[in-house]
Amino acid sequence: MSVTLSLPQVPDLHEPPEEADAEGCIQCQMGSKLVLFITGNCHWRCDYCPLSETRRDIDHMFANERRCESFDEVIEEARAMRATGAGITGGDPLMARERTLEGIRRLKAEFGTQFHLHMYTSIPFRPEWASEFAEAGLDEIRFHFLDLAAEEYRETIAACSESGILTGVELPCEPDKESELFELLDALRGYDIDFLNLNELEITVGNIDNMELRGFNLSTEITAGAAGSAELALNLRDRVIAASNGLPDPIDGETREPYGYHLKFCTAVYKDAGQLRRRFQRRGEATIAPHETLTEDSTLMFGAVYSSEEDQESWSEEITEQTGLPRRFMLWDSENQRI
Repeated sequence: MSVTLSLPQVPDLHEPPEEADAEGCIQCQMGSKLVLFITGNCHWRCDYCPLSETRRDIDHMFANERRCESFDEVIEEARAMRATGAGITGGDPLMARERTLEGIRRLKAEFGTQFHLHMYTSIPFRPEWASEFAEAGLDEIRFHFLDLAAEEYRETIAACSESGILTGVELPCEPDKESELFELLDALRGYDIDFLNLNELEITVGNIDNMELRGFNLSTEITAGAAGSAELALNLRDRVIAASNGLPDPIDGETREPYGYHLKFCTAVYKDAGQLRRRFQRRGEATIAPHETLTEDSTLMFGAVYSSEEDQESWSEEITEQTGLPRRFMLWDSENQRI
């Protein structure tokens, strides 16, 4: 007996890394970065925060989608997906600074200095802390400017860069902040940063009410991106690229001096159908069991027959007789009472 299933497909969004991309971005695009959600606590209330109620303001730790009580479990998950690095996020990792430092040290000790670690924070922390993160093994840091107030972060950014941490800025591209974002491009000329990452603003279950209050709508039916966000991000990117190449700006025709940093734009659909899909695929290939099939969508598929424990042996034999399915492809799941 053969069974043919028609499964939904997602586009193959292959976006090769650009030469100037930060290492954290390159590994994310490969799907090889573990997502270490260190805490849900954050001292700000950004109206565009995409976190759901199950993670927001809750001091739990997750490695990818797995809830973890210890770094031993985090390391297990990293091994399960054959991770080459980890992105440390939240909440804000600085709200659990000691835990974050412990995680950096544990991961470096377990996987070696080549295991790449980048971290996000919105806190302009004490400059002397930069050396602590560098000594622990942090490779890269990305600052999220609250209210685009860059000046508050200048001293901390300089300290991070001086300590040897690759330093950059990462922000959502808010469609109603066009003039402020173009002004930020110029303001960042005087900062010791290597990159500016712009993410397409996402409308999620966690922020939809606030996004509606600001008048934002979805750009299409197949993406969580807010209308106007991608267009603005591309205009900002084009300005930086034109300046880097000594070309007239495509918007106003003015030729500008190079900005001195790389600008990368990441779309909402690519984060889901590109990065996330590749991470699922990587984990699936490493952990797939004989009774499972890895689909083209990078999800694991298996059949299940519910049975009592007394009947499961005879039912398994009948399945083999009727379908020719080898017994090694079947196992008894006592917790869920199913074959």
